[in-house]
Amino acid sequence: MEAVYSKLEGVKSVAPGYAGGTKLNPTYEQVCTGNTGHAEVIQIDFDPQKTSYETLLDWFWRCHDPTTLNRQGGDIGTQYRSVIFYENEAQKTTANESKKDAEKSGMFDAPIVTEIATLPEFYPAEDYHQDYYSNNSNAGYCTYVIRPKLAKLNLE
Repeated sequence: MEAVYSKLEGVKSVAPGYAGGTKLNPTYEQVCTGNTGHAEVIQIDFDPQKTSYETLLDWFWRCHDPTTLNRQGGDIGTQYRSVIFYENEAQKTTANESKKDAEKSGMFDAPIVTEIATLPEFYPAEDYHQDYYSNNSNAGYCTYVIRPKLAKLNLE
């Protein structure tokens, strides 16, 4: 998702990281065990004069499968759950409305299982995860997962 949001107008920065768990300052290896309760997430800093929270949510529904519980593609575990963390009541309301709209849109063949919850502490991922696609565009995951997704979304 970092690669998708990084290409959107009005997005200032995208930081991969971890949120929603109980371990303080978790590492990637700890999160991968599925025992910390954290999800792999991105934190987006955007200019509301150039893009809206609603637009970011529209892209959220388009760029992953929100119908699979604790899974994204071949990646399985609670760390891969579909989740939107909100910072205030306005974002909570907007996220819930966006989810309802996505459910009614007919985009998905199964019910949406995305969790919507208060933003807990966000822990930035290790440096080697930051700007992953830009820094590793020829890596297997980038070649076979990210690049086709960007092409499908007309972002590359």
